[in-house]
Amino acid sequence: MFGDSRALGFSFEWHDFEAQEPLNWAGSFPPDRLALCLNLDGQASVTDSRQTVELLPRASVLYFQGRPPLVAQRRGRDQHRFVTIEFAAKFLRRYFKTHSRHLHPCVQAALAEVASESLVGRPEPMSVGLLQLVESLRRCPVFEPAEEIWFRCKALEAAAQTFFCPPRGKCVCTRQQRAACERAGRVREILCRNLAQPPSLDELGRLVGCSPFYLSRQFSEATGLTIQQFLRKARLERAAELLRDGRHNVTEAALEVGYNSLSHFTVAFREVFGCCPGLYPLKHSSHAALTQTPGSGP
Repeated sequence: MFGDSRALGFSFEWHDFEAQEPLNWAGSFPPDRLALCLNLDGQASVTDSRQTVELLPRASVLYFQGRPPLVAQRRGRDQHRFVTIEFAAKFLRRYFKTHSRHLHPCVQAALAEVASESLVGRPEPMSVGLLQLVESLRRCPVFEPAEEIWFRCKALEAAAQTFFCPPRGKCVCTRQQRAACERAGRVREILCRNLAQPPSLDELGRLVGCSPFYLSRQFSEATGLTIQQFLRKARLERAAELLRDGRHNVTEAALEVGYNSLSHFTVAFREVFGCCPGLYPLKHSSHAALTQTPGSGP
């Protein structure tokens, strides 16, 4: 997407692929780098010398690639979509060294002056702020000379939301809030698996063990979207993926994600992506060619 952690101290990489077999994800981890993974779709695991953590959709995780290297896999037969933000030690020292005692252990390891062992943190449900940040990355709104400033600010915004640990004895979110985030994550996963024929609100409530009314309120508080808004967004994003891969025409993509009316699909798609679905593959390929940065990730 943008940046070079060697030259600028930070980089953004967008990943979107389907893994037919389990994939060695750790092969893409550069040494002596802190990384924040914002995982939208697909499941993965990361292992350091102490633990293995499981990364689910709509979750974030911090990890530091030290010595010995981390072990990580992306699950086979999954569609994987995630953003990785990498931070070099020089970037972290410039902005965070004076706050070291309040930082996540992975950030502290990256800040260390001597070689540190590899470390992975506990995955956390992605907050509304992080989800909005990811959405903003899809369309950089500034002129090319200002892109470095814009992305640097986005890197710091992500860091501000994920690098800091609360003081001992204090908790950023209550147990109820954490439960709400986990329940919202389960709803998102269920809906993304059943875009064409999504469960009703009553069925969703039964699946996650919650009343429909309470589920609607918790989902909105955790994600900033109603369940129907999220479903519409997920359908259109999936349709865009199908059109980008070139194996589906507009009608097939619309039916695949649950739109029975081509006109309704076209109107909704244009509202989100700024063009009709028939022109989207051409627009996307042209934009990718113009914005590809040498040395950036896929």
